[in-house]
Amino acid sequence: MHPRAGAEAPGAPAEVDAAGALHGERPRPPEPTAARTLLAAAITTAAVTAVSYAAPKSYAGTLVGLTFLAATFWLVLRYDEATIRAHGLSLGGILEPVPLSAGRLARAALHAVAWAALAAALVFPPFWLGYRMYWGVTSPFVLRPPSADEIAAQLLVVALPEEAFFRGYLQSALDRVFPARVRVLGATLGPAWLISSAIFALGHVLTILHPARLAVFFPALLFGWLRARTGGIGAPLLFHAACNLFSLTLANGYVQSP
Repeated sequence: MHPRAGAEAPGAPAEVDAAGALHGERPRPPEPTAARTLLAAAITTAAVTAVSYAAPKSYAGTLVGLTFLAATFWLVLRYDEATIRAHGLSLGGILEPVPLSAGRLARAALHAVAWAALAAALVFPPFWLGYRMYWGVTSPFVLRPPSADEIAAQLLVVALPEEAFFRGYLQSALDRVFPARVRVLGATLGPAWLISSAIFALGHVLTILHPARLAVFFPALLFGWLRARTGGIGAPLLFHAACNLFSLTLANGYVQSP
């Protein structure tokens, strides 16, 4: 005869919750499905869009970033260590519920910096040339580097939240639904790579209604490739921030002096 609900039989093993984890431990998430994952993306995109219009202009960027981080926490980071690692969100252990290891953190940081630097070395020179040709630049370039506040904002308010959600949660979850099968320069890619990049671009258009915003689809492909190639979001996070800062440096550097 089974004990009544809520009662424990003497000597019974620890009770297991609905997610299959022992009480006191972090649970495992449900297996992703296309419907559940795309619904989460739609709700998050709608929330971010609403925040971007409703918030005061001076706080909108920060609140948008916090919205992405809140969604990533609910969808991934509140779960167990294995789930966080599977989504590439460990960042050397910073976002895992485990004690930090200085050695692991240093190795992860060097790995991310190396891949981001390699991507920048390959992409930035032709981008600079294309920038000059597209805008018909004739004035000399004057280096006006971004401020410390701008660097911090691009890393922590823009790149970290967006990469955590789009490459950490969305691309990873969709990869489980639509397994990647195509090798591209050492990275295994599939429909998730394209879908997450398209949703990334759509979100940019919804927050600022201009068709040129769809162009972020192409750097998103690079961010997604880095996520797949390196196994985490560290490299795409750094490269994402570097791209934004490089674009800002070019815009500032070609402003005509009065």
